[in-house]
Amino acid sequence: MFSFFKKKPTTPAEAVPADTPVDIPLADEPPAPAERGGAFGWLRKPFGGKPEVDPAFAPTEPFEWRPEDLAQVEAEPEPEPLLPDLVIAPESPAVRKGWMDRLKLGLRKTGSSITTVFTGTKIDEALYEQLEEALLMADTGVKATTQLLNDLRRRVKEARATDPAAVKGLLVEAIADLLRPLEKALVVGERQPTVIMVTGVNGAGKTTSIGKLTRHLASHKASVLLAAADTFRAAAREQLAVWADRNYVEIVSQEGGDPAAVAFDAVNAGRARRKDVVLVDTAGRLPTQLHLMEELKKIRRVVAKADATAPHEVLLVIDGNTGQNALAQVKAFDDAIELTGLIVTKLDGTAKGGVLAAIAQERPIPVYFIGVGEKLEDLETFDAREFAQALLS
Repeated sequence: MFSFFKKKPTTPAEAVPADTPVDIPLADEPPAPAERGGAFGWLRKPFGGKPEVDPAFAPTEPFEWRPEDLAQVEAEPEPEPLLPDLVIAPESPAVRKGWMDRLKLGLRKTGSSITTVFTGTKIDEALYEQLEEALLMADTGVKATTQLLNDLRRRVKEARATDPAAVKGLLVEAIADLLRPLEKALVVGERQPTVIMVTGVNGAGKTTSIGKLTRHLASHKASVLLAAADTFRAAAREQLAVWADRNYVEIVSQEGGDPAAVAFDAVNAGRARRKDVVLVDTAGRLPTQLHLMEELKKIRRVVAKADATAPHEVLLVIDGNTGQNALAQVKAFDDAIELTGLIVTKLDGTAKGGVLAAIAQERPIPVYFIGVGEKLEDLETFDAREFAQALLS
């Protein structure tokens, strides 16, 4: 019923009588997989008969097995299960520095309108009014903007700052403190498999984010199984299969099948194969499409039937370009399926990156990852202080 990645077919065997004795010469180093047509393509065994050697790949020097040689053959050990305390934490300092450079470049559109406020020579009401306008234009939201300005005034007074450049540094601290409730690491491994549902509206970058998240998990030695439960959108299954191929992971899919059934079978398959993580891709939908939101609720209920504790994470992918509309999406999806985390994408193409402040103020759901590009390395863990520094750099 379900299609999985398949190995390349081995070279077809030539028919030989079943009782024909054959010596099996083996090479010291077997041919490469691409040349031999499979993991053991240079050996062939006709149905009901003894193995024979494909003449195209037969070694030139025969070798006879001895009993003591067989004793030296060891079975390949099974992979160790994921440690329960695996945390998808920030990368090494060198990797993080490269990410910080990309983040600054990506947030330039959002931060440029804010930083121009601090080019003057005086700290007065005009500065605060200009800053308020810039924050609102960056879709920070009225509540978050009011809190930031009140906090900034307090910090300026306590620091007795007289230079607008110093006020800029104090604003970095104020933004970092506001965003800190969103800062949380994704933890997997407490359950095996850890089931992660991923949803979002059409065009938010949901499937691409799943591919990038798979890369993060694989880099932390986690084994991943993808579930193509987005059966509504044309070519969604094929797109996810491409990401599975790039990350060398397995995928469970069904053409035109019920999304909840695909998710159910994927959770069972993940448990049977001892996978660390099962990532369930669901169909993109608008929160106003009530029938599709009901389908999303159904997937959540059916996943719980496969594993009473699942889903362990429910992630929403939001497009940073949508500004305050992203906050509305967070509220709608959270009310429907109880979100546990967010992935914010496309921050490099928007002047509305301040929406994270609005989310922190009104619906502080953890932001596990943010993205500033299409490459695999362009999705990274969220750090509040890094974001604030990049925003006002």
